[in-house]
Amino acid sequence: MNVAEGLELATQILAAAGVANERREAVSLMMHALGKDRTFLYAHREYELSTEEEKRFRGSLERRANREPLQYITGVQEFYGLEFEVTPDVLIPRPETELLAEHGIVCMKVHDHKRFLEIGVGSGCISVSILKNVPEARGVAVDISPAAIAVAERNAVRHGVRDRIEFICGDVYDGVEGKFSLVVSNPPYIPDDEVADLMKEVRGFEPPPALAGGSDGLKILRRIIDEAPCYLEDAGVILLEVGAGQAESVYCLLDYEIFTMRQITKDLAGIGRMVSAWKKRPSKNPGTALGGIRATSSAGPQMTLFSVEECQRIVVDADTEFTSGNRD
Repeated sequence: MNVAEGLELATQILAAAGVANERREAVSLMMHALGKDRTFLYAHREYELSTEEEKRFRGSLERRANREPLQYITGVQEFYGLEFEVTPDVLIPRPETELLAEHGIVCMKVHDHKRFLEIGVGSGCISVSILKNVPEARGVAVDISPAAIAVAERNAVRHGVRDRIEFICGDVYDGVEGKFSLVVSNPPYIPDDEVADLMKEVRGFEPPPALAGGSDGLKILRRIIDEAPCYLEDAGVILLEVGAGQAESVYCLLDYEIFTMRQITKDLAGIGRMVSAWKKRPSKNPGTALGGIRATSSAGPQMTLFSVEECQRIVVDADTEFTSGNRD
C-alpha cells in the first residue's frame, strides 16, 4: 500500500462510518502512522508503507471508524499554540475554551498577586497556557481524577512550568488553601439527560464525570460560585465556561452584592460561552462598590470583553471611578 492508496481507502471507510471531514481525518491518520507532516504526504504519494507502518495505519483507521476521537488515537491536541498530551482520562481541549486561557492571561498580567486556581484541571491546557504566557504567575490546579492529574502534570513538565503549579486531587475546593487573584474553571455542564444525545465521539469515549453537570447542568457551577468568595482576593476574577443556553442562568448566580462587572462573552459561533465577574472590594465611600470604582446598575447580561487597559484601570487605580455603560 502506498500513501495515495491508503488515503483513498481511509476516506471511503471513514465516510461510510459517518465521520465528518473524512479526507482531512484520513490525512491526519496517515501522518500519525508515518510520523511525517502533510507536505511529505503530498510530495510522496507513491511512498510504499512498511509492514509496521501499514499495520499502524490500519489499526488507527479501525479505531477512528469506530468513532474514537482522533486526538485519543494520536495522543495530542493543540491548544492556544501549544501541543498537549490527551488520553481518555481527560476531555479533549476545545477551541472555545481558549477564551478562558486568553482572559486568564490578561488577569494574571494586570494583577500584582499572580496566583490563580483552576478547578477541574483535566489535561492542564488552561493552567499551562496561563503559566507559559505569564512567567511570574503561579497556580493551584484541582481535579477529582488522579488519572487526569497525572496527565496535567506531564503536560506541565512538557512545557517547562511544573515548578510553578501545585496539583491537588480533590472535589472542587477540597484541599485548597489561601486566596487567589483568579478562579477559572471549565466544569462539567451538560445536563445529565442530554449526555446520551451527544456525538458518539463524546458520549462513547470522553470521561463521563467531566461531562455531566447534574439535572440542569449547573450543579458544579453553583458550588464553584457559592464558595468562590472565600478564595478570591478583593478585585479577584472568576472565569467560567458554560454550555449553550446557560450563560444567563449562570450570570444570575453571581450575587451582585458580592460580584461586580458581571459579563458574558460569546465564542466565535456567537454562543454565550464564558461568564465572568470581579469580586467587589469593601466600599470605601458611599456610592462606590469596587474600592473607589463605581458599579453602574445592572441592565441584564452584557456581551462584552474587557481590554487589558480596562483591567488595569480596575485593578491598579482603585481611587479612580470607572463607569462602564450598562455593565454591572
